Amino acid sequence: MNVRSFQLADYQPLTALLEEVLTEECYEQTMQAFARQLSWDSDLVIVAVNHAHEIVGMIIGTIDNNKGYYYRIAVAPDHQRKGVGKELVSALRQRFQARNVSKILITADEHNEPVLPLYESMGYAATDFFRAFQKLSIVTG
Repeated sequence: MNVRSFQLADYQPLTALLEEVLTEECYEQTMQAFARQLSWDSDLVIVAVNHAHEIVGMIIGTIDNNKGYYYRIAVAPDHQRKGVGKELVSALRQRFQARNVSKILITADEHNEPVLPLYESMGYAATDFFRAFQKLSIVTG
């Protein structure tokens, strides 16, 4: 498996993956955040590609006020529980560390609740969960 930055050619397979694994409401929120993050810093959108060159996972991160946030992670159903999510989280953590963020947090909205055990299994604690109704797609002036 190859974990790398999002490329424009990934758009259609990535959106198909998100449609498959996310609820309709979560998909809409994620697509808004995805577009916003691509305009801010596309290096924090990471995809996992299998040996058949198919996108099997993705993670969106963002940096705000020198804090790194894991915003959304999605893994194809037939690739779940095989280490794809951990590889994506680790790759994004490395990017956060390379940018010297002061703290890494996990956005813990209602859509991320099912994946919080993944983060816990990687050493993150409840104090690392950022519980807020603020959406990445909203910019405040």
